[in-house]
Amino acid sequence: MSMLKIMSIFGTRPEAIKMAPVIKEIEAREDIQSMVVVTGQHREMLQQVLQLFKITPDYDLNIMEKNQSLSKITSKVILGLDSILEQENPNLILVHGDTTTTMAASMSAFYHQVPIGHVEAGLRTWNKYSPYPEEMNRMITDDLADLYFAPTQLSENNLLKEGHTATQIFVTGNTVIDVLRYTVHTDYRHGVLDEIPVDHKIILLTMHRRENQGQPMRDVFTAIKEVAIENSNIDVIYPVHLSPNVQKIAHEIFANIDNIHLIAPLEVTDFHNLAARSYFIMTDSGGVQEEAPSLNKPVLVLRDTTERPEGVDAGTLELVGTDTFKVKQAMLTLLHDADKYKRVANAQNPYGDGHTAERIVNICQEYFAKK
Repeated sequence: MSMLKIMSIFGTRPEAIKMAPVIKEIEAREDIQSMVVVTGQHREMLQQVLQLFKITPDYDLNIMEKNQSLSKITSKVILGLDSILEQENPNLILVHGDTTTTMAASMSAFYHQVPIGHVEAGLRTWNKYSPYPEEMNRMITDDLADLYFAPTQLSENNLLKEGHTATQIFVTGNTVIDVLRYTVHTDYRHGVLDEIPVDHKIILLTMHRRENQGQPMRDVFTAIKEVAIENSNIDVIYPVHLSPNVQKIAHEIFANIDNIHLIAPLEVTDFHNLAARSYFIMTDSGGVQEEAPSLNKPVLVLRDTTERPEGVDAGTLELVGTDTFKVKQAMLTLLHDADKYKRVANAQNPYGDGHTAERIVNICQEYFAKK
C-alpha cells in the first residue's frame, strides 16, 4: 500500500502526555504520515504538553467553553471531526484512554468507516458510574475499536471477557512509562521546593474528578489538613485543578495552613519531577497510579474503585476512598510505619518498560501490511 496515514486525536492534558511518545515514534518513521487533531477539551493544560513535546496539531477543533456539559463536548467533537475525516481519509485513527474526546472521536471514525486503534484499552471497574463518565467512554470506544493496545495482561483479559477478537488485542505496556524518560531530571528546581526544609517529607496531592467534587473532596481535604497540622515535618504540595468547584473547596479548607502549598497546575515535567522527590502521592487520577510505581513512590488512591487493580495487587497502590478517618489512617501509616513504606515503595511496577510506543507503531504497520 501507499504511505500509511495515522491520525492521532486527543483533547485533554492526560491524553496528550500519553499519546506524545506514540506521535514522536510515528514521526520518526519515514513510511508513515502523522496527523494530529486536538479538540481542546482542556485548553490551557493541553497547550503546555504540546509545547514540551514539540507537537504541532494539523487541526484544532477549539471546542472549549466554560462549564460545558458532556453532551455538548460529545456533539462538538463529532461535528468538528466530520469534515476532517472526510477530507483526510486516514488509514487509522488513534485515540487514548477514556475521555469524552476519545469516545466521540471513535464514534465519528465509525461513521466514516475509519479503523480505530485504542491506546490503553481494556481498563475496567465494571461500574458504569465509577469513574464517571470515563468507564462508559472506554467501554464504548472498545466496542468500536479495531486494534486494542492493552497496557497489561489483566486489561487483555477484560477485553476477551467482553468477546473482543483475540488476534486484535496486544499487550504493550503503558505509554506513560515511556514519557518518564523525557521528563525526569536530577538537577530539577522548582520554587515550591525552596520553601520546604530538606529534611521534611513531601506529600504530592492531585484531586479533581467530577464524582469527588463536593463532600467527598471536603472529607479528604479535612483528613489532609488534620495530618498536616499534627505533623510539622511534612509538607503537602497540591497543584490545584482549574475547575472553580475544586478551587473553591481547596482554598476554603487549606487556607492558612503553612505546610500545605497550593500551587498552579503543573506542566508534565514539573509534575514528574515533584513526584520523584515526594515521599508518597495521593490522587484520584488514573495516570498517576501508573507513573508513581516507576518512581518507587507509594500511592493512596482517593477513589472507591480503580480500573488499575494490577497496582493494588502488586502492592504499589492502596485504595483508600474518601472517608476522612480512612484517609487519615492511611497517611499516618505510610508516614510512621517504615516497614510498610518500604514494601510499597519497592513493589514491582506492573505497567511497562518504556518501549510501549515502539510496540504500538510496529503493530499498526504490521496490521496494514497484511491487508
